[in-house]
Amino acid sequence: MSNRPDSPIPGALTPGIPSTSISPAGRNRRRLVKSCAMLLAPLTVGLAACGTSGSTSSDPLASSPYDATDAVAVSAGADSRDVDPEKPLDVTAESGADKITDVFATDAAGRVLPGDLSADSKHWRSTGPLAAGVRYDLQVSTENDEGAPGRRTLHFETKPQGKHLDVKLGPDNGTYGVGQPLTAELSRRVKNPKQREIIERALRVKSRPHVEGSWHWVDSKELHFRPRSYWPAHASITLTSALKGLKVRKGLYGGSAAPVRMKTGDRIEAIADASSLVMNVKKNGRTVHSMPITTGKAGYETRNGIKVILAKESFVRMTSASIGASDFYDLPVYWATRLTNSGEYVHGAPWSVGSQGVSNTSHGCTGMSSGNARWFFDNVRQGDIVQHVNTAGESMAPFGNGFGDWNMGWKQWRKGSTVDPGKHEGSGPADAARLRPQV
Repeated sequence: MSNRPDSPIPGALTPGIPSTSISPAGRNRRRLVKSCAMLLAPLTVGLAACGTSGSTSSDPLASSPYDATDAVAVSAGADSRDVDPEKPLDVTAESGADKITDVFATDAAGRVLPGDLSADSKHWRSTGPLAAGVRYDLQVSTENDEGAPGRRTLHFETKPQGKHLDVKLGPDNGTYGVGQPLTAELSRRVKNPKQREIIERALRVKSRPHVEGSWHWVDSKELHFRPRSYWPAHASITLTSALKGLKVRKGLYGGSAAPVRMKTGDRIEAIADASSLVMNVKKNGRTVHSMPITTGKAGYETRNGIKVILAKESFVRMTSASIGASDFYDLPVYWATRLTNSGEYVHGAPWSVGSQGVSNTSHGCTGMSSGNARWFFDNVRQGDIVQHVNTAGESMAPFGNGFGDWNMGWKQWRKGSTVDPGKHEGSGPADAARLRPQV
């Protein structure tokens, strides 16, 4: 696994394409091609790098590549704008003496089109679908009977096709706590595992510093991405989609999506103990504030587990009807920090100051004095962690009531991904572009 700070995180790499190898065509030629490919990838670039324009060397790779326009036929016409993405791309060596040594086709998103080279090196055909409504750059490298290299370069555009699968990436750009997951919400349901893998591989996450992370399918329309443990403090994270134009299934192609640029602040963790009735707030591992609290009483126990701050509201009106409580209340609440969709907050509770640090008397929220609630409100942000321990309540669900993602173990989290982490090693564009002979 790469340790570069800006390397893509496993589970969010360039859409996967099987690694392939060049068809054998003679021991000496294979050694020359291999030596060039080791210098620069893809191979088409390596051939040019090994040559020297105007050289008088007898080495066939030491001369400039000849123009192979007349030697190679391509099914997509040069500068065409209406190429059918449902049809494969074919490249054929026209001259009886010429052989194809490399084909490298990429679209504007950097996706590499995979393909197979025939055993006689005369014909190449794409093995993966072309993206719809995008521009392709195609480089074809050849070799004549004297071993001299040739090259043809052309561009074409594919026609837009079918319905779009749009994706809304989240959160909004900004600075968040270290517990904030990344999200992707699809406009249509996708249940087929192979189709899910296409989508998952097209969602690219980069983090600085680099961390291990993975996507998890919450349901057929929503994915969450999180690291194995919390994000590092003061990290920079970018989430982009390479789904545009990508064929997901017949008649359904990926749409565009706005990228997400997220940063993390200090590592803030609040540990609320329903037994000792104290909340300790840690900043980058050091306790910076402790305060007496009260949590849910019998029948209204606070959920146990890790929660991610969803929002901050300086004023909320809380009523018994909002949670279906049997005992009536209607209270103005200040300095309220929301933890769940169902209404758990950390907030000021001046009416229960006598019980704070003594007994649990709330309807599920974490109550504290107005001064402590104001301090908490001012010192936390969306994405920060609040963990409740030793409550008599049910466990916080991973999904459906806010961000409970961290309550799922890493092994179980990884099972929610369609991408095998072992397949990511060395799956960059250069590896994906290699040809393989047909058998």
